[in-house]
Amino acid sequence: MKVSIKVIPGARVSEVVGEMEDGTLKVRVHAPPEKGKANDELVRVLAKHYGVSKSDVEVVRGHTSRQKIVEIKNASQ
Repeated sequence: MKVSIKVIPGARVSEVVGEMEDGTLKVRVHAPPEKGKANDELVRVLAKHYGVSKSDVEVVRGHTSRQKIVEIKNASQ
């Protein structure tokens, strides 16, 4: 399944905040937006949230943007 994500990097705690009005999932990540650190943290947070392995989560679009499209394979939710 493909999910639209809005990422807030540099947050105090990494967590899924919730769904915005347009259906985009809002996620805070502790990592800074440098050298892919925030994307790596996003993958870890989403894998935990959906109960899948990190290899089942892939950023498809928006690698350098706060707005991303992420593909999640084998998701149960």
